Amino acid sequence: MQDLKVDRLLDLTRTIAAPVFEGCSFPWEVLPKIKVFVVSLGVTLNPDEYDNPLPNVWIARTAKVAPTASIAGPLIVCQGAEIRHSAYIRGSVIVGCGAVVGNSCELKNCILFDEVKVPHFSYVGDSILGWGAHLGAGAITSNVKCDKSLVTLRDGDRVIETGLYKFGAILGDMVEVGAGCVLNPGCIIGRNSTIYPLTSVRGIVPPDSIMKSRGNIVRKI
Repeated sequence: MQDLKVDRLLDLTRTIAAPVFEGCSFPWEVLPKIKVFVVSLGVTLNPDEYDNPLPNVWIARTAKVAPTASIAGPLIVCQGAEIRHSAYIRGSVIVGCGAVVGNSCELKNCILFDEVKVPHFSYVGDSILGWGAHLGAGAITSNVKCDKSLVTLRDGDRVIETGLYKFGAILGDMVEVGAGCVLNPGCIIGRNSTIYPLTSVRGIVPPDSIMKSRGNIVRKI
């Protein structure tokens, strides 16, 4: 359970969203709070630093948003971030400083910490991506179970009830996810871990690990 706590997975100094984690032991507890938090934070942002081009949309003046991107609020795009061609942001999203949302990527109800890279053809929903995390081309966070039941986590023999119908993935800081991976509902990947391309990921991946395939996880040397 300790490795699943906020402070073991995420550096809160690397996101504008740190206040929403206050009082939360585990990062998935934040997911239902994102929408309201984005609005409450957005109205406090300095208008000299952030434009407000649409209702509940705040975009840093140093950020780049392609004219072909589709964006909806609530949304905050932080300093130096880049939203590229044909990105689709559906709302309840924070894109951190220096982060990249690339071509044909879709985001909803998620927090991207600073320097996160989601550059090509990915879906990120009901998820949190820690500082410096990277999704390879076509990597997907699947956020609803096939049987539509609530998402649970397994930590050894212990079953953790999240109470959430929609829960994609939590990626710790500096996680690297290879191209074509599917992160099944409720995935948690520990800090500094790597997932090989085309892997279907379920459950919890420890920090400082390499997941080569289902059931084949080794520690980084």
